[in-house]
Amino acid sequence: MNRHQKNQLLRFRWEIFLILAFAYLLVYFHRLSFSVVADNLIREFNTTASTLGLLGSIYFYCYAFMQLPAGLLSDSIGPRKTVTFFLLIAAIGSIIFGLAPNIETAFIGRILVGFGVSMVFIPTMKILSQWFRPYEFAFMAGLLNAVGGIGVFAATGLLAFMTINFGWRLSFELIGVCTAIITVLCWLIVRDRPKDKGWPSVNMIDNRKTEPPVDSPQISLSESVKRVLSEKHFWPVAAWFFFDCGIFFGFGALWGGPFLMHVYNLSHAETGTVLSMIALGMIIGSPAIGLISDKLIKSRKIPFMICSLLLTIDIFLLYLFPAGFTKFSLCILFFIFSLSSSAIVVIGFTTTKELFPVSIAGTSVGTVNLFPFLGGAVFMPFLGKILDAYPKTENGSYSAEGYSTLLLVLLFSALAAFTCTLFMKETFSE
Repeated sequence: MNRHQKNQLLRFRWEIFLILAFAYLLVYFHRLSFSVVADNLIREFNTTASTLGLLGSIYFYCYAFMQLPAGLLSDSIGPRKTVTFFLLIAAIGSIIFGLAPNIETAFIGRILVGFGVSMVFIPTMKILSQWFRPYEFAFMAGLLNAVGGIGVFAATGLLAFMTINFGWRLSFELIGVCTAIITVLCWLIVRDRPKDKGWPSVNMIDNRKTEPPVDSPQISLSESVKRVLSEKHFWPVAAWFFFDCGIFFGFGALWGGPFLMHVYNLSHAETGTVLSMIALGMIIGSPAIGLISDKLIKSRKIPFMICSLLLTIDIFLLYLFPAGFTKFSLCILFFIFSLSSSAIVVIGFTTTKELFPVSIAGTSVGTVNLFPFLGGAVFMPFLGKILDAYPKTENGSYSAEGYSTLLLVLLFSALAAFTCTLFMKETFSE
């Protein structure tokens, strides 16, 4: 392969990444968009808060349900076909949601969106594993997660601006059109691997003797799942995902806001400022942790251990001094919380990929991706039950004692996540 062809390959893979990264931004956009338009939807459809809560949560049920199929389809029919087809479904769903004349039609649109965007992350990870070198993968996964952080900002600030200026209906219709454009670009430009463009693998252009076994005999879908579940080193990673993401979704994405308002008496605006540190931690921390893992310490296990220990200390401080921090200190604590519970997940997916041959990368990552959402599904209502177990204050807020017990549960969960890291296998290799 001459120098010109090599430069073409190295440039082309960034075009692929940009297209898929924008698709992933839309995943986070849809995941968090309801907080901005909730009041509009209640008035428009004359519905209740509980019904609206179900409308919002249906996305997560669809997303979790499709993670294993996402891996299986990526490994069988290919990630490009998978992500293109399901992005089209998401585009149609977003447009239907914007045009919905009643709550029933809105549910249909939301379900289509949930199913559609659920097929973005796993195929993207599969494609990145083919277009980037093994020692670049954690950094690229970090960049992708950072784009998710940008999606968090877009789902709040940008959507609020669009809703004010265009209305919520036109906003979701425009998002649907943008999704359709990305769908077309995926089909026209994205390719599963360099070989589809007539190029050698990224390992071969570096004149390496070893090459990922992309052309090894096809492993059946059932055998792929069996192989993943029978790998003993898979389970410490899966258990870590359950506890770590249970903490993140349970506190960072739900009860952290009420904690700040009820215990610290922060306003909605002040609470939003503190919670924005979660998005900032994802944007800064995800590529940074990937780069540190790939280039500096050259390890997967050590970042796991350090971040899980930081998360434990962070929650311990909140438990020890639940109402003893300034607003600035809270921003720092929530930034560290994001680094150690959210940004670190890029190493989790990287480790999972490296435990198995690239031919079943989609299945392995898709299987492990069940556990973060399972953690969220368990922790969110469980933490709510803890708060409900204590009498509310006179103004209807949850009690400080309830939040203290909640933080104690999170502390033990963080210790459990740290314990999981001790049993993980070091998967980094040059």
